[in-house]
Formats: sequence, structure tokens, C-alpha cells
Amino acid sequence: MPREDDGASVRSLFFTSEFKRNIRQLARKYRRIKTDIQPILDELGASKVPGDRIPGINEEVYKVRARNSDSQRGKSGGYRMIYEVTAEDSIILLTVYSKTEQDDISPQEIAAIITAYSQEQQEEHQHTGDEQETQAPETSEAEE
Repeated sequence: MPREDDGASVRSLFFTSEFKRNIRQLARKYRRIKTDIQPILDELGASKVPGDRIPGINEEVYKVRARNSDSQRGKSGGYRMIYEVTAEDSIILLTVYSKTEQDDISPQEIAAIITAYSQEQQEEHQHTGDEQETQAPETSEAEE
């Protein structure tokens, strides 16, 4: 059962470059991926914390399963979304993958994605002079 955060009622969702890239690639094969993951994005935006915390990582990182309606295998053959709760009102979606195409992601790989995202944000901050995190694209932007 999803846990609810006692903090703000609405969270900002941010996406790593890896998450965006994976969505684009998966959307070529699985046309309904955006529809399948939208309920999870809605839960995250509503301050719920679905999924299970991933052990072996210092940050508050979770893995949540989503159904793949294109594969007819339910959640076990569906998508895995990895996200980090960075503050009461902020979530970073780190990566997404199809369980039928990829085994579980290691804590080391997750840590590398977090590091890369942090570096992207620092570089962007240096170039703009402002702290500008990329707002999560609408699911329609993730197509092709």
C-alpha cells in the first residue's frame, strides 16, 4: 500500500536525461507506455510514495512496478521506475526500464545516475546563473 508523505500535498517531478531517453526508446516498442506510467506519476505528484525502498543506497530511492499493457504480462513483465525523494516537495525520476528487456538495476548504477544528474544541474546552474531544474516533460513530449 502506498505511503503518504506528511509534507506538502503536491510535489514537483523532475526527470533525469536517462529517464527521458529511456522513455523515448521504450515508446518506440511499447506505444502505451505513457498511459501505463501516468498513474504512478499522478501518485508521486500527490505526495504518495509507491513502491519499495531500494537497499544499499544512502539516498531515499524507490522502485515501483508498472503494468505494461502492450506485453500482456501484468506488473511482473512490466516497467520498473526508479525515483528519488529529494525533499518533501520534490521527486527525481531516475530511470525506467522494461523488466522483459533488462534485469534489476544495481545500487551502483543508480548512484551513477544520481551523480550524473547532480553534475548536469551544477553545469546548468553555472551556465545560467540560476538554479533551473528541468521540469518533467508532459508524457506527450516523451513520444518518439
